[in-house]
Amino acid sequence: MQHRRFQRRKFCRFCAEKIEYFDYKDVRMLRGYLTERGKILPRRMTGVCSGHQKNLTEAIERARNIALLSFVEK
Repeated sequence: MQHRRFQRRKFCRFCAEKIEYFDYKDVRMLRGYLTERGKILPRRMTGVCSGHQKNLTEAIERARNIALLSFVEK
């Protein structure tokens, strides 16, 4: 008999906190959504909803373009 683990459903942190705007200058928050290699984490790993994921990606791209975040971590 196999036991199924109960896995908590992921929820969008930004919807819960009613955040509408992502500040691209908030590097500490944005780094939480990047891998150690500098890639953006997918929605299925972070639990962020699709609308906020698009806004998050846009903020990360802006931060990269003005050199607040690097494109690649070595």
